[in-house]
Amino acid sequence: MKPMTTLLSLALLSAPAGDAVPKSGSPASGPVSGPLAQESQRVRVTRNGSQPSRKGPAESFTGSVRIDPLFQPSAPSRASGAYVSFEPGARTAWHTHPLGQVLVVTAGVGRVQRWGEAIEEIRPGDVVWIPPGQKHWHGASPTTAMTHIAITEGLDGNVVDWLEKVSDEQYAAIPSHTSQ
Repeated sequence: MKPMTTLLSLALLSAPAGDAVPKSGSPASGPVSGPLAQESQRVRVTRNGSQPSRKGPAESFTGSVRIDPLFQPSAPSRASGAYVSFEPGARTAWHTHPLGQVLVVTAGVGRVQRWGEAIEEIRPGDVVWIPPGQKHWHGASPTTAMTHIAITEGLDGNVVDWLEKVSDEQYAAIPSHTSQ
């Protein structure tokens, strides 16, 4: 067991009964009342395969891309997540996110580039933070597929603003940082 997990487990076990989870309506959990609020406080499990995969649309992606939704926002949260799988050479168009984006690389070798900077190579276990409004793209390397988990928050229902496609010349640039 990892040290942080052990500390959290010990803290929960040593807390007096009823103190481990805030009560409804307490300052820690905010005001909660009614059937809708009760439903929003339930733990939900979304079963693997219960949400259909879809192809990355050609307007926003180059090459073969599959998007597997993981979760949608559940108020008050605005976060959503998806597995995104890129075949070799596949990539997003340039784009921005109003509240930023987190990418967690789970397989393969990929690339990410911020506008005006060099391409960086990304590998499994790498976590990429893209700040709000930052023009960027990401995708697979030319020879290896890449999958990442993308976590994005929406602002007024918008999670992404798509821009122009990444040209073949932009994509073919040599990465400035290559992991071993």
